[in-house]
Amino acid sequence: MKRNTGQDRSITKNWRPATQAIRGGTMRSEFGETSEALFLTSGYAYDCAEDAAARFNGDQDGMTYSRLQNPTVQMLEERIALMEGAEACRSMATGMAAMTAALLCQLEQGDHVVASRALFGSCRWLTDTLLPKFGIKTTIIDGRNIDNWEQAITPKTKVFFFETPANPTMDVIDLRSVCDLARSRGIVSVVDNAFATNVLQRPMEFGADVVAYSATKMMDGQGRVLAGAVCGTEEFIEDTLLQFTRNTGPTLSAFNAWVVLKGLETLDLRIRKQSNNALEVGKYLERRVEKILHPGLPSHPQHNLAMSQMEAAGPIFSLYVGGGRKQAHALLNALNLIDISNNIGDSRSLMTHPSSTTHHGLGEKARLEIGITEDMLRINVGLEDPIDLIEDLDQALSSAGL
Repeated sequence: MKRNTGQDRSITKNWRPATQAIRGGTMRSEFGETSEALFLTSGYAYDCAEDAAARFNGDQDGMTYSRLQNPTVQMLEERIALMEGAEACRSMATGMAAMTAALLCQLEQGDHVVASRALFGSCRWLTDTLLPKFGIKTTIIDGRNIDNWEQAITPKTKVFFFETPANPTMDVIDLRSVCDLARSRGIVSVVDNAFATNVLQRPMEFGADVVAYSATKMMDGQGRVLAGAVCGTEEFIEDTLLQFTRNTGPTLSAFNAWVVLKGLETLDLRIRKQSNNALEVGKYLERRVEKILHPGLPSHPQHNLAMSQMEAAGPIFSLYVGGGRKQAHALLNALNLIDISNNIGDSRSLMTHPSSTTHHGLGEKARLEIGITEDMLRINVGLEDPIDLIEDLDQALSSAGL
């Protein structure tokens, strides 16, 4: 079914991202509301039985059921697509629903996936545990080396899957090289862009086919709701992804869609300010701890690559304090301002110990292979005054004996 957004896309697609984040996809009811309306409904009524049949047959525009269409959700999807520079977008209930759907909708028994080893813990569960249960083979590589991607390709390779910057090692993948290789071999590239968002990095401009998000993170940005999104061509979204999601039901609620719509209005301002704050905090920590991994600093081994494909490095980075879990936990427990939390993308500063939280299920061997040691901590730098954050980290480091 062709979806009507109430806007002329030939006009809206030329708006700059900051404008699209506020205006893109807006539909107004007969009441002329300025803020997006929240449509809390599961179903829709028809003027006649023939209209119902026509809608289900795809011959008539209109809503049929909120598992498939909802005006509020549709506005969010159109807005994200415009910001991404994508033809279409489908939202999901969570970020992991988006990652799962983006993979499973196009894979079947006998297919092969090549994935970068540095992924969010649950994404590694998809590649290492779930996909093999369906007879889908996976090869895990160090995605920083383009040769590794090429050497892993088999005649059955269907998808390249990677995250850049990666959680929590901050590995940076060369988007142009990997996506060009994928296209030259007829392979679909699926990129998890949650750390950067489409404000700081637009993978499709580097040749990515599919871009997936946890919109729970920076897009909402205030720790309120769960949401996910998948962007791609209209053909992929409508003919491949939709058949999977309409029958499996990872549907985003209208309320959560409305909250994320409100979050997008300030995304550009928030993520740039948080990136600046993170850079200031990172420069301080670089002088105090054993090692930090911040793509925005020259000390990061892929700093030049990161800055060539990102407008800023984002609010998240990792650090190594030395001394193992005991000292890492001691630092966390000494924090007064920064919260201990496994979430990211919040306007509040958050810090976590990946080895015992987000990547605990990965297993010690796999964690160590990608550099997630017991003394690693990951920080999400928020909108607080960076001097206050530095002072909190300074006293926590001292308390932990660092």
